[in-house]
Amino acid sequence: MNWLNYHHLMYFWTVVRKGGLAPAAEELRLSPSTISTQIQQLEDVLGYKLFDRSGRQMAVNDVGQVVYRYAEEIFGLGRELQDVLEDRTVERPVRVQIGIADVLSKLVVAKLLSPILGSLQTYRLVCREDQPDHLVSQLILHDLDIVLTDKPIGPDLRVRGFNHLLGESQVAVYASASLAEKYARGFPKSLDGSPCILPGDRTELRGSLEQWFESNGIRPHVVAECDDSALAKSLGGASVGVFVAPQITSKEIRQQYRVKEIGLLDGVVDKYYAISMDRRIKHPAIQAIIEHAKDNVFGG
Repeated sequence: MNWLNYHHLMYFWTVVRKGGLAPAAEELRLSPSTISTQIQQLEDVLGYKLFDRSGRQMAVNDVGQVVYRYAEEIFGLGRELQDVLEDRTVERPVRVQIGIADVLSKLVVAKLLSPILGSLQTYRLVCREDQPDHLVSQLILHDLDIVLTDKPIGPDLRVRGFNHLLGESQVAVYASASLAEKYARGFPKSLDGSPCILPGDRTELRGSLEQWFESNGIRPHVVAECDDSALAKSLGGASVGVFVAPQITSKEIRQQYRVKEIGLLDGVVDKYYAISMDRRIKHPAIQAIIEHAKDNVFGG
């Protein structure tokens, strides 16, 4: 059995934290070649390369990122131990690691996370934003506690995960004051030919919108497609075109982007899911998020 050498782990952790061999060597008062050798020995013990090397350039790879986060925890506990032995009171917050699909509305995400945001002395919130399949990969490695996304995990990923429907929201159309005045009359038929900012084709909402347009005989003039919902709202506020967003954030959207709600798209909904590796959620913070979503955010 190979035992982990924590000196080697500390050298690796310092290199990543300081951004390179040279600054790490200066802090540790060792030569860069010595540190490099020790890290190679760590890689041999772990059985994985931690950096992608190209000449003198070193970039932390995916495995290295996982090891670094564990090292953060390990050395954080070491500092906490010193504090305890020196009679300093330490209340360690519970770490909550949440993956957030990059296509989700950040206004909705803020609502979902509000139970945690109000208890940051109890919880240490870690948010990682990425594409859903990348986040699920991190979930499998137990690098995340939960993944928030707009669609359930599918059979194509071949992962034994569990989908928890948090709720759904009707979808509304918004626009700047000048455009809203024009397209509110005769809504929703008025959207035919209107300048429209659509969500990106990686979102579930995009497919629902296209089906709705087709079934209602409406052909908007697509002026932009945005994976980032905040960018779509900013463009809408600048009168680039009309845009869609979940109606549960209507108040925040109207205030923040100075736009008006034109109307609701009948039958179009935006769904939100939490994906976990366990059927039964045990983490108290994740339990609070799911209960708050069902009872408050989406109105039960």
